[in-house]
Amino acid sequence: MSLSEARNPSQPARPRQFGRGVLMAAALAALLAGGCRGMGDITGSIGGRADTSVPTSPEALRAYSDDWGRRNEASPGNKTAALNYARALRAQERYEQAVAMLQTAALKNPSDTELRGAYGKALADAGRLKEAAEVLANSHTPEHPNWSILSTQGSVADELGDHAQAQSYYAAALKIAPGEPSVLSNLGLSYALSKDLTQAEGTLRQAAAHPRADVRVRQNLALVLALQGKFSEAEEVARRDLPPGEASANVASIRAMIAQSNTWRDIQKTDPAKPARKPASRS
Repeated sequence: MSLSEARNPSQPARPRQFGRGVLMAAALAALLAGGCRGMGDITGSIGGRADTSVPTSPEALRAYSDDWGRRNEASPGNKTAALNYARALRAQERYEQAVAMLQTAALKNPSDTELRGAYGKALADAGRLKEAAEVLANSHTPEHPNWSILSTQGSVADELGDHAQAQSYYAAALKIAPGEPSVLSNLGLSYALSKDLTQAEGTLRQAAAHPRADVRVRQNLALVLALQGKFSEAEEVARRDLPPGEASANVASIRAMIAQSNTWRDIQKTDPAKPARKPASRS
């Protein structure tokens, strides 16, 4: 669960725009309270030449989806249509439909690693993690590695519980794309999942300082700060992208979740740089 998803239920929902970072943030929340679950790629991208400007308003997104759906139906297997329609389906959380459509496109273009990578990411979106891991492993080669695929492989490994393997994928991705904020953000969440919150915070601060860091990166930093009991700092980070009232409500929700869980104390005890301490009581 990302910080923005821990909202007051009386508040209107915002258009979903998050990706793979939400998946691992959900796993962090699950460590504490079984939280919500979201899938995707933190970069928000599943392929190169496809349209990257997916509308955010429900009406515009519906029109965009219908348009590319018609183009895909008229030309099944067309790469551009498949990638753009898949992006629209993901934005609408129609993950299984994206899987089916991209599977067809990938079968029609068996040598196209970009489509295969998109198919693997769609499988991850749908929660079919072992299948995703297999497809993604065949979506690039050691001679021609793709940092985005490596980052997604890391995310899948994290969700499967293999944090050491995940971190090796992120390290490989960062060799290709040094300082890439989306990879650093995933790596920071991976450190948090492996109960090293100090390393997680440092990595996420590095990600958030990057000029191309977006709201998702900052929300992941806010979440990890809150998990350490640094609620004022978490709220300060959240306010960069949210109105003050919503930022306060989101941090309060995380704070309440932490207060109700013994797992938070277990994480603190295993954090090599920090002694365990209880979160501050709610005012």
